[in-house]
Amino acid sequence: MKKPLTYRDAGVDIDAAAGLVDRIREFVKPTLRPEVMSDVGGFGAAVSLAEFPLENPVLVSSTDGVGTKLRIAFQTGVHDTVGIDLVAMCANDVVVQGAEPLFFLDYFATGRLEPGVAEAVIRGIAAGCQEARCSLVGGETAELPGMYPEGEYDLAGFCVGVVDRDRMIDGSSITVGDRIVGLGSTGLHSNGYSLARKILLDGGRFGLDHVFPELGKPLGEVLLTPTRIYVRTVLNLIRDFTVKGMAHITGGGIPENLPRILPHGCRAVVDRGAWEMPALFRLLQELGPVPEEEMYRTFNCGVGLVVIVPPEEEEETLARLEALGETAWVIGTIEERAEDQSPLEWAA
Repeated sequence: MKKPLTYRDAGVDIDAAAGLVDRIREFVKPTLRPEVMSDVGGFGAAVSLAEFPLENPVLVSSTDGVGTKLRIAFQTGVHDTVGIDLVAMCANDVVVQGAEPLFFLDYFATGRLEPGVAEAVIRGIAAGCQEARCSLVGGETAELPGMYPEGEYDLAGFCVGVVDRDRMIDGSSITVGDRIVGLGSTGLHSNGYSLARKILLDGGRFGLDHVFPELGKPLGEVLLTPTRIYVRTVLNLIRDFTVKGMAHITGGGIPENLPRILPHGCRAVVDRGAWEMPALFRLLQELGPVPEEEMYRTFNCGVGLVVIVPPEEEEETLARLEALGETAWVIGTIEERAEDQSPLEWAA
């Protein structure tokens, strides 16, 4: 008589997954906003909009992942920062439209569930949610034998925010003379890692424990620096200032992301000398070597978010950003665009 088979024999440990849910409750609960109507572990999460005194509420959503930055987590065994990246990539996309992030869901998939690793990842997601002021209302932990190499996983995130329709920020009011304000990034954020890994790690060129003098700490730690979450800063700005448009600088850098918010007839003229490219980016450019244009269309190069404000609010905006702990610069202006001109040009 053959031995009876169980799901565990096929590579799926239901008990481990159930135990993980119990373990994550303690750091998920502090993220829950008053609008959340359900507890961790339900079939679906219920969130009430009745708490928001909005005349015409609009839901704004975003989904993203962490990309090949995950490979640095696999190689270092450090898993509690990529969850912050996951939240940042989604929540920043929501808030630049003027929406307040409400709730977040995650998808964690792996070949064999290692509860300690999954717990560390979700702990990072919860930390990111607290920084983004949104609730971690649920997610999916999928154990998929044969789908992923041993010790690896993938992540996806989903964020939903809310804004009154009359207060949405879509760039339509941007006009000639407006100032382009750049907010400093914390590093690569979660973009350009395929190129960065090729430059730094392929062929064993440098180890993740290597310390470049200009970076001052191990390469692995530098590369795992979490993406900055700009939610609190942006919500503060839009409360008190005339923010006409915002762009989250992700894949494609400034050249691809800033033009997405410009109305017809406007172009952005950006001065690359207005801020100093951080040491990590200079190192990548030199070691590549990477042409300058390729640098700016692959990496954020030190600017993680762009805010467009009228010229009369330029100085006060910079002062507020400094008070909020941001590093910021006026990096350009909005000018009139002729039909034959590019939507973005670099200042001479």
